[in-house]
Amino acid sequence: MSSSWVIQHFTDLSTTVGKSSQSLEFAEHFDKEDSLAKYRNEFAIPIRRNVSGETPNKAIESKLDESSIYLCGNSLGVMPKRSRELVMQEFDVWASRGVEGHWSHPHNRPWAPMDESVKEGLAHLVGAKSSEVTAMGTLTANLHTMMAAFYRPTAKRYKIVIEAKAFPSDHYAVSSQIHLHGYDPSVALVTIAPRKGETTLRTEDIIDVIRKDDSIALVLLSGIQYYTGQFFDIEKITKAGHEQGCVVGWDLAHAVGNVPLKLHDWQVDFACWCTYKYVNSGPGNIAGIFVHEGHFQDKDRPRLAGWWGNDKKNRFEMAPIFRPSEGASGYQMSNPSVTNIASLLGSLELFQSATMPKLREKSINLTGYLEYLLITKLEKHIQAGRFSILTPSNPEERGCQLSLDFPEKMITVFDELHARGVVCDERKPTVIRIAPTPLYNTYSDVYHCVSYLDDILNEVFA
Repeated sequence: MSSSWVIQHFTDLSTTVGKSSQSLEFAEHFDKEDSLAKYRNEFAIPIRRNVSGETPNKAIESKLDESSIYLCGNSLGVMPKRSRELVMQEFDVWASRGVEGHWSHPHNRPWAPMDESVKEGLAHLVGAKSSEVTAMGTLTANLHTMMAAFYRPTAKRYKIVIEAKAFPSDHYAVSSQIHLHGYDPSVALVTIAPRKGETTLRTEDIIDVIRKDDSIALVLLSGIQYYTGQFFDIEKITKAGHEQGCVVGWDLAHAVGNVPLKLHDWQVDFACWCTYKYVNSGPGNIAGIFVHEGHFQDKDRPRLAGWWGNDKKNRFEMAPIFRPSEGASGYQMSNPSVTNIASLLGSLELFQSATMPKLREKSINLTGYLEYLLITKLEKHIQAGRFSILTPSNPEERGCQLSLDFPEKMITVFDELHARGVVCDERKPTVIRIAPTPLYNTYSDVYHCVSYLDDILNEVFA
């Protein structure tokens, strides 16, 4: 699907509301009509003074105490006010009850089973049964944990498939797992790259690689590619992997809380994700895993065991024999941080209230509006080759992130956005990622971001 759909869509909306689609009034109209707008007040949005660097641009001198244009949920989500409240409650319980807080809790969140309190919320985000998910560890550690259980190479099947430009940590984790099993990553690591002259992967090419190689043991791709923002067809790729006899797992770092997921229905074997990006749980906070219930009865599957994964009914009997808990909980190792769980719970409550279908609807519109302004308001800069959009135009092939490729002066452009209080991020060598998230971003945020970008490009390429 080309960008023509988004041009037609917002042109039609302009006619309907009687306002120019490139005007601030147009953006403000949709902010007023937004049924999810109330959730913005649930978050602490950094003010421009604190994020625009030591020398803010003169254009925002009168706006330094206003909210920043925070478009960086793909890297770190902003703080839910509810999370601060819940975490402070846990400090108060710790102060007043000490160890008794594990069993006696004034807010009905005893610490010993507290990880159970986020299962329903996590299941909502990834389309799973509560028993198939749990909060534990951190993303890369969890990838290792899952590969320890699901990457079981043999002389005939020993390869792992990832994207050629997967996030570096995934490369490191996969290569080290291959090494640990005595294989050579230069042989056993299969990387898939876009076709020459293209920037994103075609689903048929991924499936073709899987079908043509009988030695693949594990397919481990990103739900959304961190650099380009491409949303992979998880259902179709998983089905192709299973038909070829492969285990299929997913790194959902940039997909969870961003796009609708149906891991149970799609028959995904396992998945891992962090929660500090779109899920807004706090920097470096606890991560999550999914294990399909089809693997629940496989009690003999090798795993990295720890006491928190032991059967909950007899965990505190301190028996020396490990008996795994049912489902994903059986892969836990250590008791999770209570404050981490509390912070995550604060955000999950907002997701459950807003619901993923409604958030997805707004996300498609908000990101479509960003694309529309980029290709119309900044048309002359695109035609001059000053930037291009790497992310697919088809809403079904992306989340809320658009990756903009600046062949020249990317850092200069990024620094100038920063100086104006626009929070986004850069990925070398040439990409700036902009992500309007539906829980707290507005159409006005998008309008101001593109307007600033227009001013910057006019100045940089004068």
